[in-house]
Amino acid sequence: MQSPPNPRQYCQLNATVPVLALYFDGQSDLRIDFRLSRASFNALMAAIGKDADHGWGPVIESLVFLFWLASGTSYRVVARAFDMPRTTVHRAVHKTSGKILALLHQIVHHHHRGGSGCRRNRLCTSGRVGCFFNTGVGSIDGCHIRVKPPSDDATCYINRKLFYSIQLQAVCDHTAKFIDVCVGYTGSVHDARVLKNSPLYYEQKYPPPGFCIIGDGGYPCLSNPMTLITPYREPLRNQLQWRRGKCKK
Repeated sequence: MQSPPNPRQYCQLNATVPVLALYFDGQSDLRIDFRLSRASFNALMAAIGKDADHGWGPVIESLVFLFWLASGTSYRVVARAFDMPRTTVHRAVHKTSGKILALLHQIVHHHHRGGSGCRRNRLCTSGRVGCFFNTGVGSIDGCHIRVKPPSDDATCYINRKLFYSIQLQAVCDHTAKFIDVCVGYTGSVHDARVLKNSPLYYEQKYPPPGFCIIGDGGYPCLSNPMTLITPYREPLRNQLQWRRGKCKK
């Protein structure tokens, strides 16, 4: 007669599965499966903390969360990839996402209005912000995050690319660091409407007076309540607009 399975073996970590072996060898590029470099992952763990209260511990739970996020697959598939129960994957995803959300305002925040001239100059002269924009202190854009929509309001989530999504609006500085995010509007909402309903717009906290952020043609050109510069619309009226338009692109 076959003996029942040992519950202790059921909860043992299987470090030989490919996704964990990639991490435990100490040198492989984690971006293959986790979309983060090893250095970025270590920085994430330093921010979250490695102290384990119970369960698999923050490192394994974070790897599970990142794999789920990077692959966009189901808990069932992630559970097979890590050789662990599906309920464990569910807990790891929600627990780690809560920890990261708690860090949001510590990591993503505007540069201080009273920052030094040196700091602002480094923001203004960076090539990432564009030529001739010596007052530029950030770039704004949005992206669509694929989701499974609610059954009673699914059409609101269909975006112009014809898939269901919610929108992420972000402002980045010259180092590609996020300094403002707004997420949650449905995919059918236009970029300009997302902007005008975001705290960045109605709280008027950024950019500082005398400075601007730069966006693409999906946004309006604004001077109030915030300064936002966008490309000229075609056809251009004169050669000066053409030259400036080339720089903005």
